[in-house]
Amino acid sequence: MNKTCLSLFVCASFLSSCAPMQNRILDTEESGSQVQLRQIQSRVFDTSDREKTLRTVIATLQDLAFVVDKADLMLGTVSATKLDGYSMRMTVTARPRGKGQMVVRANAQLNTHPITDPAPYQSFFVALERSMFLAAHSVD
Repeated sequence: MNKTCLSLFVCASFLSSCAPMQNRILDTEESGSQVQLRQIQSRVFDTSDREKTLRTVIATLQDLAFVVDKADLMLGTVSATKLDGYSMRMTVTARPRGKGQMVVRANAQLNTHPITDPAPYQSFFVALERSMFLAAHSVD
C-alpha cells in the first residue's frame, strides 16, 4: 500500500510540474508577439509579377550590402548574408495573394538569433518600395 501511495504521489508531482509548461505553450502573449512579428516582417505589393518581385528583392538586398546566397524562383525565396562585423542572414519569400497582389515576407537573423527589432525590416521594405516603385501595404 505504501508503494502505491508513493507511486501516485510521484505521478501527481510529475504531471503537475508539466502544467506550467503547457500554460506557457498556450500563452496568448507569446502568440500575440508572433502575430506582431509577422506583421513587421510582411508587406503586400500591388503586383502579380512574382519574378519581377524576386529580382527586385535581390537588387534591394545587394544595395543594402547583402551577398545573395541562394535564389529560387520556383519556391519564391531569396537568402542573403551581410557580413559587417556580424553575420546577418535574411531570407525573403514572395507569394501571390489573390490575383493582383504579392506578399513579401522577410525573416532576419543576427548570428543565430532571430531579429525581432522592427528597424532592419523597415529599412528593407522602404528600400524595396523605392526599387519596385510601388507602395507597400501592411498585411491584414
